[in-house]
Amino acid sequence: MPDAVILGAGAAGLAAAVELGRAGLASTILEARDRIGGRMFTQWDPTTQTAVELGAEFIHGLPGEIWESLKAHAVTVQEVEGDFWSVEDQQLRPSEFFSEAEAILEHMDDREPDESFLHFLARRFPPSVRNPRLQAAIDRARNYVTGFHAADPELVGVHWLVRSRRADDEIAGDRAFRMEGGYRTLAEIFHKQVTDAGVRIQFNSVVEQIEWRRGRATVRFGNPSGPATIEAPSVLVAVPLGVLQAGSLRFSPALPPAKQRAIRGLVMGKVVRVTLSFRERFWQALRPAHPHRSSTLETMSFLFSEDDYFPTWWTQMPSQVPLLTGWSPAHCAERVSGQGSAFTVHQSLKTLSRLLPVSLGELEALLADAYVHDWQNDPFSRGAYSYARAGADGAQLELAAPLENTVFFAGEAADISGHNGTVHGAIASGRRAARQLLEVRL
Repeated sequence: MPDAVILGAGAAGLAAAVELGRAGLASTILEARDRIGGRMFTQWDPTTQTAVELGAEFIHGLPGEIWESLKAHAVTVQEVEGDFWSVEDQQLRPSEFFSEAEAILEHMDDREPDESFLHFLARRFPPSVRNPRLQAAIDRARNYVTGFHAADPELVGVHWLVRSRRADDEIAGDRAFRMEGGYRTLAEIFHKQVTDAGVRIQFNSVVEQIEWRRGRATVRFGNPSGPATIEAPSVLVAVPLGVLQAGSLRFSPALPPAKQRAIRGLVMGKVVRVTLSFRERFWQALRPAHPHRSSTLETMSFLFSEDDYFPTWWTQMPSQVPLLTGWSPAHCAERVSGQGSAFTVHQSLKTLSRLLPVSLGELEALLADAYVHDWQNDPFSRGAYSYARAGADGAQLELAAPLENTVFFAGEAADISGHNGTVHGAIASGRRAARQLLEVRL
């Protein structure tokens, strides 16, 4: 019998396992997939010899949870650089997307009663006082909340947005980086650490039920050999919020009402993403017809639009490789999700053809490969990452609270430092849950 069973080998579960192993506790990880990493999901594109991320891609700011590992293993890191462009009135223009959004977002205040972001916009900037310039800034702010947080503006709470921004400010979160080899590099670092700590990982193990009472838990799961059980004094649940909300993981006895309210108070953001691998960087020769700028798109980093399917695109700048990633969040993802990879790739090419002066036929001829992941239809995530709806103050803290010092909770949705939706928030939550467990066991 292990000292603890950990559900999930994503960032939170791996981080927790390292802490427990180093403290001398024996733990077993049950992972539903056939790989580690969870929503860190890196593939390798042979055409460009580049890591392709289907899940987490950027390091947001300078969080110690990630940087300490990268520095210790001398991992090369590049800061994201390049120009921002927008498509407005069917014209490519230099974009001040983030600064325009910031002018609206800075008016949010968590000292006032909580409200949805859409309600905040209507109250703080009523339509009667809006002018074209203000309306454009409001649109940028709404698109930022939808795109960056994968959040529905009608649901996401202003209090959560303010606290998330405050947490980002503490780690220079406006800066973004990529690591060599993608997030697979970080996952492999954690994998070695859990192996060195004597932690056992059982893959293809889909947990169905946790039967628990103070000091003892029985975990029932299925694997390729059939139904199985494992018992331990403690269980640490590090599965995504979407799995908890789906009810596919049952608790006996059921979770307390306060815990259930916390789970309902959080929302799993929706994202479908596609990365297109081309035979050449065709966009570097495109010269937008704009009176204030005659340069090409050679150093384009991000491309923003109002497209209904893929409103945000980015390159690998400063690396000049022929990859373009399309981001379909929130309501956009609802149009794409469940349609299949062929539809997603075709729709993304149609979007690019509309945004850039390149025909669909040319894009299809240049396309070497495509990588797609529909996170809503991934049964082991059921969404991208979490945010809090209006009126859900304290939901993360309640979700993170242990049950009878026996069932512990981790994952980015259970992070209590304001970094929900991030890998470093997931790592922090795993370490926090491990400390809570160790206080009981040692």
